[in-house]
Amino acid sequence: MKVSTSWLADYISLEGVTAAELADRITTAGIEIDGVERRNKGLSGIVVGYVKSKEKHPDADKLNVCIVDAGQGEDLQIVCGAKNVAAGQKVPVALVGAKLPGLEIKKAKLRGVLSQGMICSAKELGLNDKLLPKELQEGILVLPENTEIGQDILKVLGLNDEILDFDLTPNRSDCLSMIGAAYEVSAILGRDLKLPDPAADLVEAGGLASDSISVKIENEEYCRHYSVRYISGVKPAPSPLWIQNRLMAAGVRPINNIVDITNYVMLEYGQPLHAFDGDKVEGGVLGVRFAREGELLTTLDGQERKLEPQMLVIADGAGKAVALAGVMGGLETEVTEATVNLVLESAKFDGGTVRKTSRQLGLRSEASLRFEKEVDPNAVIPALNRAAALIARYAGGTVHTGIVQAGTAAAEEKVLTLSLEKLNRYLGTDLSLLEVKTLLTRLHFKCGDADQGLVEVQVPTRRGDISYDVDLIEEVARLYGYDNIPTTLIEGVTTPGALTSRQFQRRELRRLLADGGFQEVMGYSFIQPEQSKLFPALADGLLPVKLAMPMSEERSVLRTSLIPQLLDIARYNTNRRQSDLALFEIGNVFFTDEEQLTRQPRELPVLGLLLSGSRASKQWNVEEQPVDFFDLKGALETVFNYLGLGDSVSYEGDAPENYHPGRSASIYLQGPEGRVKLGTLGQLHPELQRELDLEDTYVAELLLQPLYSAARTNLQYTELQRFPGIERDIAVVVDSAVPAGHLLASIRENGGTLLQNVQVFDVYTGGKMESGKKSIAISLLYRHTDHTLTDEEVVEVHDKVVSALQQTFGAELRK
Repeated sequence: MKVSTSWLADYISLEGVTAAELADRITTAGIEIDGVERRNKGLSGIVVGYVKSKEKHPDADKLNVCIVDAGQGEDLQIVCGAKNVAAGQKVPVALVGAKLPGLEIKKAKLRGVLSQGMICSAKELGLNDKLLPKELQEGILVLPENTEIGQDILKVLGLNDEILDFDLTPNRSDCLSMIGAAYEVSAILGRDLKLPDPAADLVEAGGLASDSISVKIENEEYCRHYSVRYISGVKPAPSPLWIQNRLMAAGVRPINNIVDITNYVMLEYGQPLHAFDGDKVEGGVLGVRFAREGELLTTLDGQERKLEPQMLVIADGAGKAVALAGVMGGLETEVTEATVNLVLESAKFDGGTVRKTSRQLGLRSEASLRFEKEVDPNAVIPALNRAAALIARYAGGTVHTGIVQAGTAAAEEKVLTLSLEKLNRYLGTDLSLLEVKTLLTRLHFKCGDADQGLVEVQVPTRRGDISYDVDLIEEVARLYGYDNIPTTLIEGVTTPGALTSRQFQRRELRRLLADGGFQEVMGYSFIQPEQSKLFPALADGLLPVKLAMPMSEERSVLRTSLIPQLLDIARYNTNRRQSDLALFEIGNVFFTDEEQLTRQPRELPVLGLLLSGSRASKQWNVEEQPVDFFDLKGALETVFNYLGLGDSVSYEGDAPENYHPGRSASIYLQGPEGRVKLGTLGQLHPELQRELDLEDTYVAELLLQPLYSAARTNLQYTELQRFPGIERDIAVVVDSAVPAGHLLASIRENGGTLLQNVQVFDVYTGGKMESGKKSIAISLLYRHTDHTLTDEEVVEVHDKVVSALQQTFGAELRK
């Protein structure tokens, strides 16, 4: 909200306070001022002149020689190149010695003709010409005919003004008006207010307004108050210069006296208004209703808009929509130069409905901004009367008797009880009841005594942000001055902050993978619909979540897997000749069990890994080593071992969709609630690799929630081993279909407490090995914590292990 200090001075004295000082005091009191803008961009020595005559320059086709009366006692000769200069105009004239932004005026000869000054355009005066009426945006600035000759242009154009840019929070809609800003400044400076009295300035001279117009509301829940006045005999024309100046200071472009007055009153009261051409309102009826399915309306900006049933419109007696309620009027009932009779509207529309309409149509306006933030409901009639009085004065209209309205229930002021003890306890102050009442009275809140130590406060409807006693405490604090509130130590029980178990595990996983050479990436949560079907769903029987209003088809579904985004990142890097990749992401995937979403979708935390390229780059003494399936499996086993789940995880070879049929597996966890599937790992299917133009790429994806639940992250330290262990190596021949993991599980089960470690160190197939068989070499380490093992103890356990392998898997020992 741009607040003109010269306009503000109409309501409250600013004597002795500079704009910069006022900005500081307002900011200190709780409303930030983004900046202070001076409308005078360095002008001096510019006055109003009258062009008495205009002749063509004798030696230049595009120049004119003008004789100008600038109130200096003698006429001035000025050479001007503007196309629109003409005799009989009042114009801004920069005298010799005048200063403009980046320019000082001197006597000069242009093509041999003396020029004693310059006739100025709006741009040359530092004005934003986009805010000027269209007819004044090009060429010199033509002033109204009644402008006094010789008057300082700074006064004429209101350039002796400074603008405060209020950066308002959503709750302070009361300051979206000049009167609201005046209330605020009055409270801060402790000075009296002088506000306009619309009823005193209004003269009703016509017949009954109800004879010319009627109104109705179909649903008062969305329009609590709708009122109009009927004004006849108006004469649309440019508005007075002082109104134009104030509108431009607020960033609003003047149009004509009717529209300018509605905008002026909106800025003054914060209450949006709209003027209809009364002769174009069919049947003399205006009604508030919801739009019909597929209904069309051409708005004032010339755009035809298709309306939805949840949009509130104003309709005429024929049932046709003529305006978008609270957003923008319709082109068909627009006020034009031919308008004679006006219907002036002021209403209280539901802010939520206006906001939805504005957002859905992409149509923001000053009116919609104010309705969205819920302006003062009791400003509807005062603003209507104020605008009617100004139109009667400056547009020659006759205001008909009475206001035609519907849904006229007035909003009641809230009454809150404030405890002095609570206020002082909250603020750490020692204010008296009288001091508190004085501060609240400065806000124009009526105060009365309740019980001992309590004050009853009546909150005006313009302050919709105040609902509870703590809001009053905040008002007292900011007016008393935050700098005046004493510093006190915080007392009470404090609790040190800490990470939850899940947060800690997530952070440790990131650290572990980063320390292991992986780089963390973050993919988009939105993917293409086809990508959601590439890999097996981590949640069986659930559906992907479709966005209601996607920005593009490529980002129209919430991801159901992290792998598609990891592959996109891999392709991006590979295309830039960075093919050695070790990537991970910890993020959420999303599912729902509904075709039409009515509640929050399920979010599952997931870990995704990707390996591609070489494990080690080529050196003079080292060959290039491409990554393989077991590098990825080893990274996962590092994670499982860190979480204390190495013995609880198993792998089963399978061929999930889009994985290599011989180099992929599902991962299972034997947890407290039984055996659950964690995810998959493996190489991408060769066809998919070719489609994506990737080399051999290995990916894995794990559900993290089962890992979080089963993790044994409490570290327990053990003593260094004092007794030597005994190693035994065996090589067993089994069927090729027998997984090595099953052999290791059997060995651990039968090795008991003496078996400390077991691992595969060789797998042999082919050669002299029988078809359909393989040889697996396994190393076993036995150790006792209390004494050195004897051969008899080791043999007893080892024979049990070998016997179990032979009986369970038909294993044969290789000699």
